[in-house]
Amino acid sequence: MQLSGLLFVPKVTKISIEDVLPNTKLLPEAGGTLEESTETLEKLNSISKTISDMASNYEENDIYDRNLEMFEDELLNSLEGLEGNNLYDDIYNNEDNIIEDIFNYLQENGVMTDNGLISIFAKHNTYLMNSENDYIKTEELDEMREIIKAINTAYRISKNNFIWQKKLDENNKNVSKQLKNVSKAINNIASSLKENTDEYESEKAEIEDLLKDKGILLKEISIKKENTGRVIVNAYTNICDDAEGKNCPIKPIDKALNKVFDEKFMLQDQKCGIRLNKNTCSYTFISDDKYIIQTGIAKTKKNDSIVSGDNISQIRLGDGKYMLAISDGMGSGANARRNSKIAISMLERLFSTGFDKETSINLINSAIMNANREEMYATLDIEILDLYAGKMQILKNGACPTYIKRGKNVSIIKSTSLPTGIVNDISVDTYDTDLNDGDIVVICSDGIIESNNEYANKELWLKYLLEEVQTDSPERIADIILHESIDNDFGKAKDDMTVIAFKVNKK
Repeated sequence: MQLSGLLFVPKVTKISIEDVLPNTKLLPEAGGTLEESTETLEKLNSISKTISDMASNYEENDIYDRNLEMFEDELLNSLEGLEGNNLYDDIYNNEDNIIEDIFNYLQENGVMTDNGLISIFAKHNTYLMNSENDYIKTEELDEMREIIKAINTAYRISKNNFIWQKKLDENNKNVSKQLKNVSKAINNIASSLKENTDEYESEKAEIEDLLKDKGILLKEISIKKENTGRVIVNAYTNICDDAEGKNCPIKPIDKALNKVFDEKFMLQDQKCGIRLNKNTCSYTFISDDKYIIQTGIAKTKKNDSIVSGDNISQIRLGDGKYMLAISDGMGSGANARRNSKIAISMLERLFSTGFDKETSINLINSAIMNANREEMYATLDIEILDLYAGKMQILKNGACPTYIKRGKNVSIIKSTSLPTGIVNDISVDTYDTDLNDGDIVVICSDGIIESNNEYANKELWLKYLLEEVQTDSPERIADIILHESIDNDFGKAKDDMTVIAFKVNKK
């Protein structure tokens, strides 16, 4: 099987999802019939089971057994030329697993000694000491020390390989985590297909009738309501005759949805069948946002550095929520930028695909650990805004505090977790808060926080600054914070600095 090839890839192990999933189309283009959804569900569950089995195979590698095997091979090589030694046969033939006892002694003590070997042979009923005089004859002592020299030489050589083996073992554990997280995500997708297909049947029929009166035939329509009350509608039609999109039925569908649900909708996504060379056009509408945000961004790189190690993201997710994020790579320059770019790129891709937040951050952590030969890391500061429900979820992984300004009051939300890329098992600090009309939220990289040396608690200087700021313009606030941070070090940026400020307003 090909798995054995994966297990012995040195230093860095990379797996692409294309290597795990079959190169076939799993999801029906237009929502599909119940039979198609059932078939898709079975395929997803089968793939998920396969990936879980693969992950288990990676975990079956016992580093102790592999290290013992490497030591045994090296010891047998070191014994060449000592065939006439009286102790040779016992070790070479590994009588009663004596080599494992030798290995365990070396693991505990680091080096084999006269007394150590005497005690090991005594355990195996071979006594190297003269029972009457408690000393070893000169020729026996010489033979014993030849063996000890061979043992210590073998252990010294094989120990170097143990180090690489541990690194490989860590990579295999990372791969195992990646596969398990992908499996978990596929299970979540499969679970979402189990939704009651009879729900909203009357609304679907009413929408279809309204559109039919306008000469628009729907091939398929699906409706889902989130816990917040937001409605998500996916509508599918035949392709039209105009690649420029002038004949796309966006407005008629929007009007039909407004009438049936008695609320405003907005177009979240559109896929043109003509442009994508498909037989179907798809439209995703969601309940219109009740809040809007204004965003201001200010950033600079470390003085004398070529590039900044900070990366940012601003995207609208598939469920209509809005995400803002900062990733701060360790240090500055190209290596720091590479790690933060991995974090942000994967974050956008995974969140947009529908992977849950914990799974996504675990996958990002594994990717950063696998991408680095040295200990490197990147922080993640993620704000997910539900502009329909007026709520914000904050996810922090080793990141700086988030500041929320309401009038003159500024509250601080801190992170206690380690950044991605440091350890295999990471934790994510998660906070949920309501958004109020006029709230101003500020997130930043540690170059901003660490710029001030006047306070023992460095995060306080930014809190006090925000309390004194008179403007409510996010652009102006971001600029003020950046300029103040640079001034803190006499006009030079002593680290990469990034700040995002955004203001929330009711429509």
